[in-house]
Amino acid sequence: MIPKIAVDIIYELWPMLILFCIVLITLRVCYLKNVQRPFILYKELISLCFIIYILLLFELVTSTDFNSYNNNFIPFKEIFRYDLTSPLFYRNVLGNVLLLLPFGYFTSYYIKVNKYYINFIITLIISFSIEFIQSNIGRSFDIDDIILNMIGSYLGYLLYKISSKLMVKYSVKIKNNILINIISIIIILVLIYIILFIYGVRL
Repeated sequence: MIPKIAVDIIYELWPMLILFCIVLITLRVCYLKNVQRPFILYKELISLCFIIYILLLFELVTSTDFNSYNNNFIPFKEIFRYDLTSPLFYRNVLGNVLLLLPFGYFTSYYIKVNKYYINFIITLIISFSIEFIQSNIGRSFDIDDIILNMIGSYLGYLLYKISSKLMVKYSVKIKNNILINIISIIIILVLIYIILFIYGVRL
């Protein structure tokens, strides 16, 4: 079940999301037609989902949380402060892990990384930037958030590696893109649900 707060956020953002989708899809279709490249549904869906994810990430990062003012520069201080069954654990620990899980997947997909250290460096820069921005807009800097973000990114990297191996293993049996499109749509729907869940536990 999608948390109510996530539904409320999507309700507030749907005009922007629809407009961005229309603009991006129109430009992309015209571009592909102009350069005479094939339209591959699953690749286009992945790109569109990535852009939407970045927009939602921006909204989440810049939303002011008035309950968070104390900076934390001690690793694991906040992580071990919560009980595993407490709402704060889901909000601050699980939420931060899931926050950059899609980012880890998308980053790996676009740069085709074979080693995690590249993904690690990119995620570290992004996560540090998020915390720095939050510390300057009324929220707080938390080193534990960076650690949890890195874990989430690594899980996204593993998801990419597993999906890539499955694609290579079974690609011989696939005669067209229909099955790939169906699988991709299912994966994207799962990622969207994860994003909505993130909003529910973070806000």
